[in-house]
Amino acid sequence: MAGYTLEFIPQFKQFNLRTQLAKPARAMLLMSCMAAAASTVSTASAADTTVSPALDRASVSFGAINADTSFQLGVNTTSGRYETPSYDGERVTIPRIKADFLLGHSQGISFDYYRYDKSYSSSLNGSTTLNGQPLNGTAALAADARLEIGQVAYRWWMGQGSDVVGLGLGAAYYRATVGGTVTGSVAGISNSGADSFERSTFAPLLELGWRHSFTPATRMFVEASGVKKNGGSINGHIYTATIGAEWFPVENIGIVADYGISRISLTRDIGRDDSAQLNLRLNGPSLYVKARF
Repeated sequence: MAGYTLEFIPQFKQFNLRTQLAKPARAMLLMSCMAAAASTVSTASAADTTVSPALDRASVSFGAINADTSFQLGVNTTSGRYETPSYDGERVTIPRIKADFLLGHSQGISFDYYRYDKSYSSSLNGSTTLNGQPLNGTAALAADARLEIGQVAYRWWMGQGSDVVGLGLGAAYYRATVGGTVTGSVAGISNSGADSFERSTFAPLLELGWRHSFTPATRMFVEASGVKKNGGSINGHIYTATIGAEWFPVENIGIVADYGISRISLTRDIGRDDSAQLNLRLNGPSLYVKARF
């Protein structure tokens, strides 16, 4: 019983025969009380440190997102403002790593990192604008986009038994690199423009989650997160929602499958006539191998 000291100090000055005969019984009673108290404290302590079956003491997941992408780019150039329509690209595979660590039984730290890297090339028929006017004829678009996102959050888990609800507060680091070139003609006059930017920043992060354990080997979860940054040379938002399930064919190694939706909008704004914008949507399933400890 750490932190507690129990002392028994005799207070009797005189002893009679009855007291002497009762002394072993008193000692046995005292020992019984001490054992019961120790058992109660031990049971309460064990209950306090019991981790919900929906959570792990520590886990690391390696996998990838197979996402259907939608890309849109707008840039200001010396030739005017160029904006592409929403460009529906091919499916891409995006590597991702996650990790979770509990501190105690109801609090912990979560990590998440992934990187999107894609080149686009397309012909646009009258769907690009220059200074608010649609381009006549054919315009060609070439764009490169790279987005790295790393998130860390401190989580509080609430609930008992097989269901827990989590709240996470933390920070997200993201670095965006975007380059674009558009060529076309307006009223028969050929124009072209190019722009690129690379910026990185930190932004506040909010996470919400729910986890349920059907059995020690089978779980499901729902998660949502939001990152929003205002001001500075780069600002915007990243919103993500995910639903998935976990299955552990062996005790410490499992498979995680989920479906997620992400909405990413970033703007570089360093002057009235110098801005660029990247809008990106990622929709699709993910698959991970998860090790828990």
